[in-house]
Amino acid sequence: MRQCVRRCCDSTVKVTELRLRLSTAKVGKTSLIMSLVSEEFPNVVPYRAEEITIPADVTPERVPTHIANVICIVYSVNNKKCAVSHVDCGGLLRVPLILVGNKSDLVEHSSMETILPIMNQYSEIETCVECSAKNLKNISELFYYAQKAVLHPTGPLYCPEKKDMKSHCVNALTRIFKVSDLDNDGILNDNELNFFQRTCFNTPLEPQALEDVKNVVRKNLIDGVSNNGLTLKGFLFLHTLFIQRGRHETTWTVLRRFGYDDDLELNQDYLFPPLKIPPDCTTELNHNAYLFLQSVFDKHDKDRDCALSPEELKDLFDVFPYMPWGPDVNNTVCTNDQGWITYQGYLSQWTLTTYLDVQRCLEYLGYLGYSIIAEQESQAAGITVTRDKKIDLQKKQTQRGVFRCNVFGDIGSGKSGFLQAFLGKNLTHQKTINEEHRSYYAISTTYVYGQEKYLLLHEVFPDYDYLSDADLACDIVCLVYDVSNPYSFEYCAKVFKQYFMDSKVPCMMIAAKSDLPEVKQSYGCSPLEFCRRHKMPPPQSFTCNTAAAPSRDIYTKLTTMAMYPHARLRCMCTCNRCTFCLCQNFLNSELLQTVRAKLYAVVLRRHVSQADLKSSTFWLRASVGATVFVVLGFAMYRALLKTR
Repeated sequence: MRQCVRRCCDSTVKVTELRLRLSTAKVGKTSLIMSLVSEEFPNVVPYRAEEITIPADVTPERVPTHIANVICIVYSVNNKKCAVSHVDCGGLLRVPLILVGNKSDLVEHSSMETILPIMNQYSEIETCVECSAKNLKNISELFYYAQKAVLHPTGPLYCPEKKDMKSHCVNALTRIFKVSDLDNDGILNDNELNFFQRTCFNTPLEPQALEDVKNVVRKNLIDGVSNNGLTLKGFLFLHTLFIQRGRHETTWTVLRRFGYDDDLELNQDYLFPPLKIPPDCTTELNHNAYLFLQSVFDKHDKDRDCALSPEELKDLFDVFPYMPWGPDVNNTVCTNDQGWITYQGYLSQWTLTTYLDVQRCLEYLGYLGYSIIAEQESQAAGITVTRDKKIDLQKKQTQRGVFRCNVFGDIGSGKSGFLQAFLGKNLTHQKTINEEHRSYYAISTTYVYGQEKYLLLHEVFPDYDYLSDADLACDIVCLVYDVSNPYSFEYCAKVFKQYFMDSKVPCMMIAAKSDLPEVKQSYGCSPLEFCRRHKMPPPQSFTCNTAAAPSRDIYTKLTTMAMYPHARLRCMCTCNRCTFCLCQNFLNSELLQTVRAKLYAVVLRRHVSQADLKSSTFWLRASVGATVFVVLGFAMYRALLKTR
């Protein structure tokens, strides 16, 4: 079957392709087409009409029709047997069928009594129309029903034998109801119904019309209306009523607005809108997407404990065709004492999905109805594509909010413990983790100079001979070795020399398990000397064997280095030997603090009158003095860097 899509009156409309068929000749197939196009009965009828496009202005729905998405089985009303013998053939094509009784001008009675049993026997038959090509009776209506059978077919929605909607239709409408139930109270209140009405039909319901709809449901269904709102049963009843009364277009309009195709599956174009991502760029959620996800969390956090219990999480993903998050997510993001995903962990997991697999994120947002609830063109409107990292390095600033740290280390070096410690889990807690639920990712927030940023840790499999491009693509490298294992550091040194020694990616060495006795590493030089030779910060001591949650300072340092790789902050410690430490000690020295305190005392307490405070000259002198102080401090810092 061929289908086209055209834009007509600002809405997507299928161009219907119509096929008239019958084995018996001279029943009026060609006459029907010619009468519709020319609006008069042809005196000379060709043996077969050539391919014709029926203009939109001669059909009731104003849709251009091409003469085989729908089959019209034409029979002569004075020879009804010819229709019955070919319904089976039409049904095999699995397309809608229209029975057309032509030449009604030749008889005085209707053929409907004979045709109705056939219609009840074959669900593919949408309707039956009696017409006359000679006097133009019901010609336009014939093609209206043919178009309607394609644009708004009954088959996928309704089962005539059971007189009820089919399960696929019920499932689709149930998802639509849950997406539209913005407060998750199980009913659609007046505001939600009006939003639904505007979303689907671009017009709100008048208060009286809204009340009339609810009265119809009340009259036919006991539990269709609750607390003056429409329940799920009432919502499904209304659509059943629409279909039974021949208003399939109402239900189809709703289904298509929420992304469903003719098979009641979510359209691929809806789930995966186009999104261009240039090389060396990453993807993040923007502010509007975070606001939407926050509203979804609040909607399902019924006990208001800022965490999602297993039942609440299941309810949240009830609009998905499958459960998207597995048990490993609980070891990827922050959880509470009960092991439930917290609000921060929930947003972190969405951030992780967006960063690693933006197409999957688009799919998930589609299931939640982001484009509809947030009133955006598509889910792609919720994604920010960051600029090329090379530009960030050139401009020495970045607007990115997510930074990736790849963690390398030999087997047993403490990589997994380092990841789990980022989520606030100490060694005791980590021992309770099921190995099958282990995660190779950990993501949470850190604060750098007052800015909230996401740090994504990824544990790389320890095989330095076969590292993929994904293993090497990151903002900062973390090399972990076990201080109690004399052979652990060698792996880190080899990885650094082979892959990162000549790269611009900042690296940090982590001396893990620092609570254990440190042994000499079986390598040509000590870890500290190795770091000095390669202008790296000295090894950072770390342990997750603590009574409380492990310290997060090291993760802040990693995020800072990832944000400012151009700064090359070689040391973030208290060694008192490097330039960084000398500057920090000078700025925090007792001498400088005393001088500053005395300066404030002299300026603000002794020689400043109320008149001076109101004088613009005084504030100008104060501003110039502060500027000079800052410039001198910066010059001293640069001088120390050069001497080093």
